[in-house]
Amino acid sequence: MADILIRNAEIVTMNSSEDIITGDIRIKGSLIAEIGSGLTPQAGETVIDATNRTVIPGFIQTHIHLCQTLFRGKGDDLELMDWLRKRIWPLEAAHDEESLYYSAMLGIGELISSGTTTIVDMETVHHTDFAFQAIAASGIRALSGKVMMDQKGGDVPAALQEDTASSLQESVDLLEKWNGYGGGRIQYAFSPRFVISCTEPLLTEVRDLSARYEVKVHTHASENLGEIEIVQAMTGMRNIVYLDHLGLANERLILAHCIWLDAEERRILRERGVHVSHCPGSNLKLASGIADTPGMLHEQVSLSLGADGAPCNNNLDMFNEMRLAAIIQKPQHGPTTMDARSVFRMATIGGAKAVGMENSIGSIEVGKKADLALLNLRNFHTFPSYDVDPISRIVYSATRADVETTLIDGEIVMDRGLMKTMDKEIVLQEANRSIKRLLSRTPLG
Repeated sequence: MADILIRNAEIVTMNSSEDIITGDIRIKGSLIAEIGSGLTPQAGETVIDATNRTVIPGFIQTHIHLCQTLFRGKGDDLELMDWLRKRIWPLEAAHDEESLYYSAMLGIGELISSGTTTIVDMETVHHTDFAFQAIAASGIRALSGKVMMDQKGGDVPAALQEDTASSLQESVDLLEKWNGYGGGRIQYAFSPRFVISCTEPLLTEVRDLSARYEVKVHTHASENLGEIEIVQAMTGMRNIVYLDHLGLANERLILAHCIWLDAEERRILRERGVHVSHCPGSNLKLASGIADTPGMLHEQVSLSLGADGAPCNNNLDMFNEMRLAAIIQKPQHGPTTMDARSVFRMATIGGAKAVGMENSIGSIEVGKKADLALLNLRNFHTFPSYDVDPISRIVYSATRADVETTLIDGEIVMDRGLMKTMDKEIVLQEANRSIKRLLSRTPLG
């Protein structure tokens, strides 16, 4: 790993003062060693001329399904439960080791090339070790885990139905193999799918294992009204109340969606320090609803952003999520609601807080990890730049095509559009081969 000097950049720091400066960033190993102006190159450093470029903290997406990237375009125009039953569960059940590896690689390639450097990922029931292999090879920073589904019956394919003990044991085995890999770049997160698919004994054991190993729990909650009705019929409680009843609602819990909440559930989220991943693109496409993010921010609930999976969004693009997160609230709550800085905060330092790494990532500061994206905002769609807040330009005008270079852990993983940790053409070819094979195993094919 070569030391790096980025020179003459516009730097959007997202430090406590949210300073935006013009200057240089010196990277030694995986860490930011110096920020200043006129820094002199040192022997052996790779110098990146960032004149007319903007450097931002790498985006942190707190809800992703890499196992679903192969299913892009296969779940269009359905609501959540039909989407799961008719499309996603049959396809997940058809996965093999190779298809899961290339599904993960395809998703990671898209994420890195659009400036995302950290993800919270939920895999499928089987073959999760191969997703971790892709994560390790690609260089992305990730919290990931196998999905847990031990609730019997319903429309879940037999291949996705687990028994409680084996689900827990396989999760622990994966944790002990991968948690802390790559100097901490990879971490494990217990990943029960949602209350509907998990028994109470599994969820209570996940609670205890999370505390024992000091790792996160990542699940879905209150995404869809039909889902909530099922949970109430099963437990006699609403989603968040039930999770709190089990002792799962704490600072280690990351909840995707949280669209349909009542006052008590919002109080629980705030008081317990639960982290909410807002996924506006997915929520709109599945017609699930619009989460009250202005209300949650007002109540100081921890908020971050995620694209969810490719078949319920069709891209994994943080620029798209930021823009949607801002504009979908304005018709109801007014034009000043969810301003660009609030949304950019969710995409960076907000995500860092969700994964418990706000002291290491999420902003550009000395001593933090060199997880960065370099943007070229010198283009028709981002000009004029004179007297415009750079964060406004990023949230409202920029696109993923503006990302030129991405660094993770001080390593250049994409250099001026060229992927450095994977062969793009092989990934694209194998993605097509894999989905063709999976479709032949399902009624969808």
